[in-house]
Amino acid sequence: MSLLRRFAFAIRAKLNALLSRTSDPAAELDYSYEQMRDELQDVTRGIADVTTQKKRLEIHRTRLRSNVEKHDTQARAALQEGRDDLARRALEKKQVNVSQITELTGQIDDLQETQDRLVGKRAELSSQIEQFRTKKETMKARYQAAEASARVSEAFTGAGDTMADVHRSIERATERTEQMEARAAALEELEESGQLESVLDEGDSIDQELDRLSSERAVENELATLRAEMDEREAVEEAAE
Repeated sequence: MSLLRRFAFAIRAKLNALLSRTSDPAAELDYSYEQMRDELQDVTRGIADVTTQKKRLEIHRTRLRSNVEKHDTQARAALQEGRDDLARRALEKKQVNVSQITELTGQIDDLQETQDRLVGKRAELSSQIEQFRTKKETMKARYQAAEASARVSEAFTGAGDTMADVHRSIERATERTEQMEARAAALEELEESGQLESVLDEGDSIDQELDRLSSERAVENELATLRAEMDEREAVEEAAE
């Protein structure tokens, strides 16, 4: 991963932390996994670039080796023709190509070492990514299970409060029902004993008390009248004797 990409990744991570303290861990794990895969792709592209440069130098070295063989053949031919000057020039070109081949070989070897090192790092990073992926899926499963458990617990708590209200409602309804049943039983008992009509015909307590006093007064008056009549009759009888 380039320096700019690492810096951008760090900035995004800090921004995400500031924007949401309750971010989804599963999403964060997936994001981290994708970042690691991006790094692996960067390493793969780096290996491809190094390999391309190595192959380009190898092709150039092969061309130089062909030139070495050509110049060697030219030098031999020139000697056979007695042209030492031409043979010398061919051998000079051959030596230049040999020197270039030696330099290229060193560069190719360096690129090969870099390639081997990057391939090793890629294998190591790939292994780490696979391990992280396994841990990621395990953590996601644990988090989702914990989240589901929390939702169930919250639902159970809410259901408990609701059931408490339901129980109280049932208790009130039961109490009212028992009162109505008791009243119905009392009315039924009064009806069976013939007292229901008298009870229903009775007024309120004040009217009942006034009616009672009025009745008692009428009885007393009538009793006084009877006593007076009896006294008068006894007096008349005594006078007649």
